[in-house]
Amino acid sequence: MTKSSLQTPIAYLKGVGPNRAELFNKELNVFTFQDLLNIFPNRYIDKSNYHKIKDLSPASAEVQIIGKITGVRFVKQKRGKRLVADFEDDTGVMELVWFRAHKWMLENLKTNVPYVVFGRLTYFNKTYSMAHPELELLSKHQQKAQIALQPVYPSTEKLSKKGVSNTLMIKLIFQLLKEHHSAFTENLPNSILEDLKLMSRPAAMKAIHFPQNLEQLHKAQFRFKFEEFFFIQLQLLRQKLIHQRKIKGYTFNNVGEVFNQFYKNGLEFELTNAQKRVLKEIRKDLGSNAQMNRLLQGDVGSGKTIVGFMSMLIAIDNNFQACLMAPTEILAQQHFEGISKLCEQLPVNVELLTGSTKTKARKAIHNSLEDGTLHILIGTHALIEDKVKFKNLGLAIIDEQHRFGVAQRAKLWKKNNLPPHVLVMTATPIPRTLAMSLYGDLDISIIDELPPGRKPIKTVHRYDKNRLKVFKFLKDEIKKGRQAYVVYPLIEESQNFDYKDLMDGYESISREFPSPNYQISIVHGKMKPEDKAYEMQRFAEGKTQILVATTVIEVGVNVPNASVMLIESAERFGLSQLHQLRGRVGRGAEQSFCILMTGHKLSNDAKTRLETMCRSNDGFELAEVDLKLRGPGDLMGTQQSGILNLKIADLVKDNQILKLARSYANQIIQQDPNFNAAEHQVMIETYQQLRKGKTIWNYIS
Repeated sequence: MTKSSLQTPIAYLKGVGPNRAELFNKELNVFTFQDLLNIFPNRYIDKSNYHKIKDLSPASAEVQIIGKITGVRFVKQKRGKRLVADFEDDTGVMELVWFRAHKWMLENLKTNVPYVVFGRLTYFNKTYSMAHPELELLSKHQQKAQIALQPVYPSTEKLSKKGVSNTLMIKLIFQLLKEHHSAFTENLPNSILEDLKLMSRPAAMKAIHFPQNLEQLHKAQFRFKFEEFFFIQLQLLRQKLIHQRKIKGYTFNNVGEVFNQFYKNGLEFELTNAQKRVLKEIRKDLGSNAQMNRLLQGDVGSGKTIVGFMSMLIAIDNNFQACLMAPTEILAQQHFEGISKLCEQLPVNVELLTGSTKTKARKAIHNSLEDGTLHILIGTHALIEDKVKFKNLGLAIIDEQHRFGVAQRAKLWKKNNLPPHVLVMTATPIPRTLAMSLYGDLDISIIDELPPGRKPIKTVHRYDKNRLKVFKFLKDEIKKGRQAYVVYPLIEESQNFDYKDLMDGYESISREFPSPNYQISIVHGKMKPEDKAYEMQRFAEGKTQILVATTVIEVGVNVPNASVMLIESAERFGLSQLHQLRGRVGRGAEQSFCILMTGHKLSNDAKTRLETMCRSNDGFELAEVDLKLRGPGDLMGTQQSGILNLKIADLVKDNQILKLARSYANQIIQQDPNFNAAEHQVMIETYQQLRKGKTIWNYIS
């Protein structure tokens, strides 16, 4: 068979046909023979053992037993009846149960003839039973070649309904492997195969579907996990190298007057060692003639903005402009206020451009951008509109970049002849393994220490029954002159969830904290931007003591006087979201508190999240736990989960394999970046296929 035969449409496989092919396309994304072979089993059923009834235990899951049916009867139940067969071997008796297909079963069941049954056990009233077991005459069973570890493939409701059972999947894949075994060629260099004693690709393909034993299965799984990570890393690292070599950036030679003036007179506090280290890394990038492409990670309150601002001053010292793009108007407004304050003593012009900017102000901004008198522009998506033209944009900073699509970011590039330097900032700590796969083509800087004088936030978990005590605590804090946030997960009543919604919450808070003694603001996503800004402003100025809000305040709101964050239905939030919300307090010198309110019914995952929040203030530790609990797709949001639809590897469990794969990919990129060496030719086809399929989402670049 030629290699191209693996690209044959799935409709031409015996047993599939046009209708099933359409189902395979839609449900499993399978279009060719090769696609079907790349559907790896979810799990395996061990059919090498035959159990005796007397040796069964309630902990047994799926078992295989040889015995005889000695009698069949109907048993009435609330709705209809069930068919029950007594099944015994030489050690005991159990029941086989059918809730449907009674007529067919009655006609086909044979009594006192040896059968092999296989299925999931249940134990009730001191009796073992098996519902809808797989049933085969022992004589037939012995004639067939047995698969010791039987694969179980991913399925969907639609596939099951249309008769695409696991048995059919096994048959189709077995047939494909038999007919096309010679079409599997190696795609990893010999040096790696020998070094890591990896299974060959043809052998691994057979063993991943039909392993003869556990050892063989583990070797095949390791081989494919390594291969999957290796090609992802190869792409990312090569992309990074091409970027450094080919994509020239502006060279900022000067650290000049504006930067030095701010460093000497404008800084109100000493930079932390982490901030100094990151600034050095950025200065080095800006001084090379390659375009900077750097991710700046830092926990909530670690001082990323000041580092970003000082990088902008380097651009200004070299006669370039800078911009900062934020995901929401509230955050853009806040950056604008903070940066304008820092520029008070500097010869630097700063403007804000958002969807709410009035036409007259917008025109003035466009003009001053084009004639170069505007040095820093801060804004939302409005920055990437075609009308926005810079005279010479040298540095683009993107805050909380996971909220922007790749096309939106690419638009910033088109504002110049050469692309601007790019600094991506995030306060969502990203676990190292995830960063390696998502941002492997970016340089990564981490600010891993908080500014001096920050007190760790005390976090506690309280149940609804403690609500009155919690409200009393809020009143005590307000009496001391502090302010509080109360955050809800929903805006309107949801039929699916029995959670307090925002308006209900607002009413109960209003009853408990009546005016004129207390003033309350409310902010949610459905409000007009100007109303939202007005309420936020009232809270920031201390005119209201409580801000009732949805998660629109998750990112970037800065009110140093707020000392309590009360999160309602906290079990509904992910760890990184809880941590972001907690980061809205603890910004002043006073002790701050985060209170996680929940009902009594909590899943194990929810308990783990709440316990972790109460134990740790370290965003990176929380991100690792979150990754284990929720998986990478959920963690990064739907926009970014595409890259992480891994076929077999798992970023959490297989992070050691990821590191190994990255080190080998790095070795090859350093020694042979263009894959000219003879032994690297085997990689090229797989590498190009992946690039064609845009498997890797090249962030920024």
